[in-house]
Amino acid sequence: MAEASDGQVDRQRGARLLDLVEVMDRLRAGCPWDARQTHESLAPFLLEETYEALEALDSGDAQAVREELGDVLLQVVFHARVAAERQDGTGYTIDDVADGIVQKLTRRHPHVFGDVAVSGAEEVKANWDAIKAAERAAASGGPGSILDGIPLAQPALSLATALQRRAERAGAPSGLADVAAGEGADDGEVSEIGAELFALAAKARAAGLDPELELRSAARVYRQRVQAWERSDRD
Repeated sequence: MAEASDGQVDRQRGARLLDLVEVMDRLRAGCPWDARQTHESLAPFLLEETYEALEALDSGDAQAVREELGDVLLQVVFHARVAAERQDGTGYTIDDVADGIVQKLTRRHPHVFGDVAVSGAEEVKANWDAIKAAERAAASGGPGSILDGIPLAQPALSLATALQRRAERAGAPSGLADVAAGEGADDGEVSEIGAELFALAAKARAAGLDPELELRSAARVYRQRVQAWERSDRD
């Protein structure tokens, strides 16, 4: 909690979040467009706003980041409001969403909220993975896979990185990442280019780099070059 200038704890932090919930309730009841939205119709906006937030982070514009984070927050509140209307027993509220993440963070940080001692960030990550694996096993009735929960719908370079990172942290042999051209997959064989891209993702991770961010950086440079070429061509 924030501390006010007089030394008293300011308990109003987060009050505007309650205002946002109230605004969303009014929009859902009083705006024809907002009233007809569903989880499915809102899904593209959730993705779009997330990418816009990432672009703002890339720009280094603090005000833009603040605004785009607000747009992402709106999507969370909107989806929760839609879910709250369901009467089939599957509904939930924004409080349920918040409660879920509070419990998860508390449960997975026993070194903060419990009496577990850690030596540093690496042990924190190891504990997190162990607790998460136990949660998956309890939910599924079995050990499941170390790759459970990684969304396959994310961009391919990010997907490759996420799979490699999760497998490495679980102790999988590094040689498993040596995907060869011609190997079969559910949706066809791996091409030479596909194998090279997967290997590049592993190379970037070994260098301590995020391949998705590195490619985005290169793409921005390319965009600047093309735009400079366009300007010079007009002169």
